Amino acid sequence: MIHHFTVDVEEYFHATPLEAWLPRDRWDGLERRSPRLVARLLELLDRRGVKGTFFVLGWLAEREPDVVRAIAAAGHEIASHGWAHRVVHGMQPKDFRTTVRRSKELLEELSGRPVVGYRAPSFSILPGTEWALGILEEEGYEYDSSLFPTSVHPSYGYPDAPRVPHVLDQARGTNGTLVEVPPSTCRLAGLELPGAGGAYFRILPYALTRRTLRQAEARGAPGTFYIHPWEVDEHPPSLPAPWRVRARLQTGTGRTGARLERLLRDFEFGPMGDTVAGLRLAV
Repeated sequence: MIHHFTVDVEEYFHATPLEAWLPRDRWDGLERRSPRLVARLLELLDRRGVKGTFFVLGWLAEREPDVVRAIAAAGHEIASHGWAHRVVHGMQPKDFRTTVRRSKELLEELSGRPVVGYRAPSFSILPGTEWALGILEEEGYEYDSSLFPTSVHPSYGYPDAPRVPHVLDQARGTNGTLVEVPPSTCRLAGLELPGAGGAYFRILPYALTRRTLRQAEARGAPGTFYIHPWEVDEHPPSLPAPWRVRARLQTGTGRTGARLERLLRDFEFGPMGDTVAGLRLAV
């Protein structure tokens, strides 16, 4: 089974929990660390012969265009992470449309390829914001990867979303052409745990991620793993935030690289677009 290796390309200061301490009007004055961190991820994937999907934030692409070009030159799929890391449930439909159109146009210009995938910042398409899926479809996107089928996280989750890649129907606000590729969960003790990436990969035992992807294989469908460049920063910057926020964002970053090496040995990975193309042909 070939799973999906995905990267949400953003800076450490874009993380939603930091918004109160590092607001948007400070971003341009902060060090951008993503170029060397993305380069590290590209080198790791190249050594293992793995291609993945990189969901790139438009704000960062505008300031670091060579990062986008390097990802594309390495043969990876480029997708959109929106523009300025605003959560979808905090936007009006008009503003959301502007961000997904603007990011798509820029990423296509920089990569020289169609951009057909989207992932919302912080997986923030929640029940009640299905209008966003219809807008994605209207703006030429072919798939979304934002509906996290879990109810245990305090700020995101779409509990009744299927756990496998599927074509969204009109009940989700689309015309039946948009594919949803959900981040993977692990069923444990009757709960759907977000088990395939982010803090769960950095902080919790590696066995959780392994079990998550094995469960996907048992369903006969690819799992979806995700990581951020700032999660492989072995010497992260100090954060002007309470210790709980710092711990959530920086615990385990020093060992993430070694864990990724292990993950890429244990499982096969490819880009998300390959799965989506197969589902769309079947419609």
